[in-house]
Amino acid sequence: MPGTNLTRDEAATRAALLDVAAYTVDLDLTSATRSEETTFVSTTTVEFTCREPGASTFADLVAPSVREITLNGRSLDPATAYADSRIALDHLEATNTLVVTADCAYSNTGEGLHRFVDPADDRVYLYSQFEVPDARRVFTTFEQPDLKAVFTFNVTAPSHWVVVSNAATPEPTEAGDGASLWRFPTTKRMSTYITAIVAGEYHGEHDTYEGKYGTIPLGHYCRQSLKEHMDTGELVKLTKQSFAWFEEQFDYPYPFGKYDQLYVPEYNAGAMENAGCVTLRDEYLPRSRQPRSFFEFRASVITHEMAHMWFGDLVTMKWWDDLWLNESFAEWACYWCEANATEFTDAWTGFANARKQTGYRADQLPSTHPIAADNVDLHAVEVNFDMITYAKGASVLKQLVAWVGIEPFLQGLRAYFKEWEYGNPEFKDLLATLEKASGRELQGWAQEWLQTAGVNTLAPSFEVGDDGAYTSFSVTQSAPEEWPTLRRHRLGIGLYDQVEGRLVRRDYLEIDVDGASTDVPDLVGVAQPALLLLNDEDHAYAKIRLDDRSLETAIASLSTFEDSLPRALVWGAAWDMTRDGEMRTRDWVDLVLANIGQETDAWAVTRIPASTALAVAFYSDPDHRRELKATWESGLRELLLAAEPGSDHQLTFARSYAGAAHSDVALDDLIGLLDGSFTVEGLAIDQDMRWTLITALARSGRFGDAEIDAELEVDKTISGKEKAAAARASQPTAEAKEAAWNALLDPATANETSREIAFSIFRFGQEDVIAPYLEKFLDASETLVDVLGFHKASVILEYGFPKPLGSEATLARLDEWLAGSTAPKQAQRYVGEARAEIARALTAQRFDAS
Repeated sequence: MPGTNLTRDEAATRAALLDVAAYTVDLDLTSATRSEETTFVSTTTVEFTCREPGASTFADLVAPSVREITLNGRSLDPATAYADSRIALDHLEATNTLVVTADCAYSNTGEGLHRFVDPADDRVYLYSQFEVPDARRVFTTFEQPDLKAVFTFNVTAPSHWVVVSNAATPEPTEAGDGASLWRFPTTKRMSTYITAIVAGEYHGEHDTYEGKYGTIPLGHYCRQSLKEHMDTGELVKLTKQSFAWFEEQFDYPYPFGKYDQLYVPEYNAGAMENAGCVTLRDEYLPRSRQPRSFFEFRASVITHEMAHMWFGDLVTMKWWDDLWLNESFAEWACYWCEANATEFTDAWTGFANARKQTGYRADQLPSTHPIAADNVDLHAVEVNFDMITYAKGASVLKQLVAWVGIEPFLQGLRAYFKEWEYGNPEFKDLLATLEKASGRELQGWAQEWLQTAGVNTLAPSFEVGDDGAYTSFSVTQSAPEEWPTLRRHRLGIGLYDQVEGRLVRRDYLEIDVDGASTDVPDLVGVAQPALLLLNDEDHAYAKIRLDDRSLETAIASLSTFEDSLPRALVWGAAWDMTRDGEMRTRDWVDLVLANIGQETDAWAVTRIPASTALAVAFYSDPDHRRELKATWESGLRELLLAAEPGSDHQLTFARSYAGAAHSDVALDDLIGLLDGSFTVEGLAIDQDMRWTLITALARSGRFGDAEIDAELEVDKTISGKEKAAAARASQPTAEAKEAAWNALLDPATANETSREIAFSIFRFGQEDVIAPYLEKFLDASETLVDVLGFHKASVILEYGFPKPLGSEATLARLDEWLAGSTAPKQAQRYVGEARAEIARALTAQRFDAS
């Protein structure tokens, strides 16, 4: 958001002064079909009242130019009234009408109104993305969540287009010159950031949901070139299952009439909960074979956005301080819905194996922050919108549900929706409702869990007598020095024995852990199990440790757990110990190679090999890395050939083998898979797999631009262009790195292409050729946000740091830079995170060498 900001205090002052009744937004999008046109005409009419006639305030607008401003019939000069993305409004009356006509810009960054031309057929597609503060890039607003209003959108666009918004799509009327006008009905009362406009030559398919409260029209849309890949039947099934679950559990009818889901290109996020007009990444419509984890994640995105219709859209936070609550709730609710209403009944295992791990990682970085962050302005919101907001927040709500019980929790939610419908409460209002419903005091819980940062570590402490039974047992709790809070945890403890070749739970108990040490008298006199698991059932948000006997059992027998959730918790504990330098990387690799082939959870199958690749490249002892890389490469080949034909295991091991391939034998295998001289029964070498293999061969130097260009001739889609850009960037040459780096810094590079390059440019094993890019990265970070905008810059800053250069010398250089940098906070944050990851890797390397 270069040159723009809004503080919490400014928003509070404006909200105390104004009530906004209605917006009428007239958009002329006919220019979108002309490549030379970069702007569209936006006319906004805002009706609002003022509690202090004669007072002054401002409206928000980000536009290249403003044609006309009229306030209560009085013309304001744009040259003086419009500055710094604000329109100054003075001499307000009790009732006011503001009319602004502006030329607003199409974007290629996924912010505001994104314009995309499909290379497959040259069709044009537009979609809006407004969270956090980007509705003002499309129409004039009072851009803060607590100034809700009703909206009437009138859109002029080419007659052959489809136009979708928050309200039901009307029949268009002819407007001349091949254009038509869509006059949308007035919406329900909502915040600016969840309004939406999607327009273009979209393909649409329609259905209806007949539910507890009546009929809801359903729409699913995508680009014409993707329509054969839109598995509408499955998407409709998930949508109907989710509606049935949420309407029943929330005891409140869906508020927004119809429900459209639109799969759009070059999307920054996973999806966005625009009221009745949800936008999602069109990568969720796969053109090639994907594992079950892909579809499980897609289901979680669909249910997440639907949960927002109640929690976020119907009831909306007052200010962005409570953004965490919107996202944490929807994140918790999506897994809850998946586990109970869809085929993904083990969704909480996937959550433990994947999503929750992102929260643990974020909470151990120097950029960690309380879940309820102090968002003093919009810039702070952007910085604090991360996996603390999503994954840790959802984990903590899961703990809260265990603390108060699911029925009291739902009773409180139902009362909350009814009391605050179409309003803007604060977290304290929800807390009061939950306290009333549950009878539990929650202020202390909120203080320790929501207003402090960092993750606790829980470990068993015990003594065992000669008879093999515990003579004492306690759970110890520790916290990092920077975030020393010791919290209360509702904790399960599982005791597992080996029975006929399986790890079977013998006993389970739940306790409340409080303070540095909590005695567990119920375990005194109990025989020590083969494996003792703290946080069994995964109620708590904490790192756990395995005692020596339990770790030995896990390494030998992890795959023999009867249930997937305890297995996920042991995977997570062992991974934490590896990252923390308490378990050797080579032992982690042995654990994975011995057990991943028998893993049943879809997320574990796909996620754990990716983590292991990082461990081999970054956490292993450099003096023995060559041998470990060979072990990992050969182990994956064995897993690939042993996997069931056509299975998710086979697909994941093929992708992982391509990523690990470095020997001549392995690289020859990849070429053989491409040309058909090496076949693996059941493995489809489809278009996505071809790009995986080509990128791996480009990374190794076996393939160059000629082979990449030849593949792009076959795959002339936007996905093909993005994958080709990634393959080029992966090549181990100075020329390839320079071209990729220049593309990252070029504002004309589309956001998704930039993302693919950032993921691919700096590869382990290419340290010599990427050596100059530490300084180039630090230099660029000073201005990257201003040049590219927040979202594109953040992707490069987070994923485009040259971590393969990690060394003690790099740490010293980063310390020097951080001490003297004047770069934006976002840049300093990501450099600080990279420094922490390097320091962690060096610790793991030293332990692996021991």
